[in-house]
Amino acid sequence: MAIRQKCDKKRIDLLKATLHLVNNNGFHDAPMSKMAKIAEVSPATIYIYFENKQDLINQLYLEMKTLFSSFAFKNYHEEQCVKESFRQIWFNIANFKLNQVEESNFLSQCDNTPMIDEEIKREGLKHLQPLLNLWERGKQEGVIKQISPYLLYAFTIYPLAFLTNKQFKNSCELNQEKIDDAFNVAWDSIKV
Repeated sequence: MAIRQKCDKKRIDLLKATLHLVNNNGFHDAPMSKMAKIAEVSPATIYIYFENKQDLINQLYLEMKTLFSSFAFKNYHEEQCVKESFRQIWFNIANFKLNQVEESNFLSQCDNTPMIDEEIKREGLKHLQPLLNLWERGKQEGVIKQISPYLLYAFTIYPLAFLTNKQFKNSCELNQEKIDDAFNVAWDSIKV
């Protein structure tokens, strides 16, 4: 009996199908049968790549975190001053949220669901380590307030999800002036 070879294209198609279904139907209304149908594979094929739906969702989350971090830390250089480093990262994240809509929406849903295993969330957090290190350096240099990374994230990065969501609902156009204003408000909220 021949062992079936894993095909990266099928795995990628399954991840894309899951991303689409979760974004449009939510986690609980994204059954494996629909994922398989959209990916144009048999339902049994899913189990070649993933243990179960939970594993599939967790792996998609990690893939999206990897993509997010590749955007977030593009052209980031640790030797820049804290504010300029943070500006680079913040605008990269804004760019991700504005241009990688499906991926960004999925990660936003993951922030607010128990669907992702805690161990996987901790692993996903490692993708933010350069930002956490920057904030720590900013605290040590007396440039950033001595508050928890959760508060720093809540006041600087999380509002981007709100703003980009409003843009996609045509409630608020994010032109360059508004994006610049949003960065300045974010920076002002954490600087000493």
